Amino acid sequence: MSTSTVEKRNTLPTGDWSLDSVHSQVGFEVDYHVGTFRGSFSPVTARLEVADDGSARLTGSAPVTGVRVQDENLNAHLLSPEFFDAERTPEITFESSEVTQSGDEIEVRGELTIKGTSLPVRARGTVGEQAEYGERPYFGLKLEAQVDRTQYGMNWNNPLPNGKPALANDVTINAELFWTRS
Repeated sequence: MSTSTVEKRNTLPTGDWSLDSVHSQVGFEVDYHVGTFRGSFSPVTARLEVADDGSARLTGSAPVTGVRVQDENLNAHLLSPEFFDAERTPEITFESSEVTQSGDEIEVRGELTIKGTSLPVRARGTVGEQAEYGERPYFGLKLEAQVDRTQYGMNWNNPLPNGKPALANDVTINAELFWTRS
């Protein structure tokens, strides 16, 4: 007697999906001289459109003034021209150009615009299981991407006594996005 297991695969459900901003989170991590510096953006708006043929489009934005870190002084520095330049470039945007899926794994390619500079970016992650919340369908996506902050004109750094920079150039962007039917 043989037994077999059926692998459950979570796929992007068709339709127009709105971001559940209460449960979603978009953040960033960057190495600095003694550890990892973390922050987040709130509020974030996003929309996911999945066609019957499986093609998908993901768009999103966040006001630069929504950057949040643990220290108010550092928060003010991030809003300055040395980093996000909130006064001249008040919004960060993303627009996908391609969404591909294999099993639960997803890859989203698109254009990320920070500080007026638009560059291609690739995010990888997983599609969560669809469930009902109340009477509405609901599911999650977890995505992670790497960007070089200096390519967006965020060049500030401070050399340490050992000659190394205080802040790394590579930044990890992580998003845990929960969607509900529009």
